[in-house]
Amino acid sequence: MAPSKIRLFTSASELKMDKKKEVHLVLGGCRSGKSRYALGLADEVSGRVNIFAATCVPADEEMKARVLRHQQERDRKWTTVEAPLALPGAIRKHSTDADVIIVDCLTLWISNLMGRHENDESVMEQVGNLANELDKTNCPVFLVSNEVGSGVVPENFMARRFRDFAGFANQHIASRADRVTWMVAGIPVNIR
Repeated sequence: MAPSKIRLFTSASELKMDKKKEVHLVLGGCRSGKSRYALGLADEVSGRVNIFAATCVPADEEMKARVLRHQQERDRKWTTVEAPLALPGAIRKHSTDADVIIVDCLTLWISNLMGRHENDESVMEQVGNLANELDKTNCPVFLVSNEVGSGVVPENFMARRFRDFAGFANQHIASRADRVTWMVAGIPVNIR
């Protein structure tokens, strides 16, 4: 794609977002600015009921510190809903009354599902359930996910399986999203 074809967005006002239902997938590599960008957009359309659906289960001190940093970046108007496995149910439960929902992040959710489910079909069924709930939501939803397919092929089966699930999940959610943004070095690039 020629550089003149790339369209950059920096704010929700440029995206012409309002309180209507819209699903926005924000993808990128590690430390690309995905979460900060999604939070900035969601802050511009937020209201009285702002839901942050967290999928992380911090298992060590470093991850606990990361979660704390993310929490401190959010304004107090955000209510955190822990959804490490039951993400479709959390979207269903909160989208009726919420003004905006952020999901951070799909790749941790996929990892959690892999740890719980033995077969591939059950993981992909949950991805389908999430997509179906996104189709029914009544408020804007911003989903953060890692783009994991741009690197080398992982050396072990479990890592390849995770990469494949994350890639399939990203494709499935992107196909249902109104907007898709790819974050590169803190710069949002509009894909759709």
